[in-house]
Amino acid sequence: MSSNRLFPGIALCAVASFALVGCGSGGSSSDSSASASASTVTIQDDKGEQTVDSPPSSVVATDNRVFETLSDWGVKLKAAPKTLIPDTIAYKDDDSIVDLGSHREPDLEAIAGVDPDLVINGQRFSQYYDDIKKLVPDSAMLDLDPRDDQPLDSELKRQVSALGEVFQKTDEADKLNDDLDKAEQRAKDAYKDQSAMGLIVSGGDIGYVVPKTGRTIGPLFDMVGLKPALEVEGSDDHQGDDISVEAIAKAKPELIIVMDRDAAISSSKDATPASEVIEKSEALKDVPAVKNGNIVYLPEDTYTNEGIQTYTEILNEIADKLESQKN
Repeated sequence: MSSNRLFPGIALCAVASFALVGCGSGGSSSDSSASASASTVTIQDDKGEQTVDSPPSSVVATDNRVFETLSDWGVKLKAAPKTLIPDTIAYKDDDSIVDLGSHREPDLEAIAGVDPDLVINGQRFSQYYDDIKKLVPDSAMLDLDPRDDQPLDSELKRQVSALGEVFQKTDEADKLNDDLDKAEQRAKDAYKDQSAMGLIVSGGDIGYVVPKTGRTIGPLFDMVGLKPALEVEGSDDHQGDDISVEAIAKAKPELIIVMDRDAAISSSKDATPASEVIEKSEALKDVPAVKNGNIVYLPEDTYTNEGIQTYTEILNEIADKLESQKN
């Protein structure tokens, strides 16, 4: 897949305080505060056309997919669901960030308390969009969740490109998109038609990930062109769908891609690692992927991250594994 840095849904135009100025390319974070505060960008998100200050001065983010990007870009957050931020991202331990709680028991009123000029909403908080909008009606909101009818790789790039325009980090956004493209091409080039299966390990149980549409791993089948070892009806459940180890063994996958859900949840640190659950299973010992060590374990923070950096890392790990199996 070729890199595409032009996304038709994103338009940029600087608006001066007292005079209209021409459209620009986004600028950099080193722009003067005067010019930065006097501009806006127009972003086409999942809800329509949104006008956002560029860069915004008070930001709330609820979408897990954007935390790593915003942290790497040095964006200060006023509030976020800190219980959902991976330990691998600096926001987790930032006491200045107001904790919005989890999506199960959110403290939405706290958003109004920090008076944001931008709320980046999505993923686990998608259901609260209208509630948040009512609390901060004068704040800009962006919903850049990947759309179900579009390829995930292009949707991740769309999200990053939009954020690059908002935060004047277009060069950095282009680099993230290029890295994803390169990792995807590496995995495609290394793939030799091995039958593949996606699994989620949670609480010591193995769940099956439906190719293409299943949680996290499913889209990798389209990205790399993986041939499913097993195709059955299923869902995008966060723990995967029920499957017996006998069914896995019968399918004989040559490549297994595994997400250890427990590894990303702090309350489950004592859970049995996914590698032990799978590799010490007597029923799975003769499965080609297990016997040949052809198993890719996703980064430990994947379940609470799932951003463009995570997928870039996953695709490179798939490429590493497949390249090592060539001989």
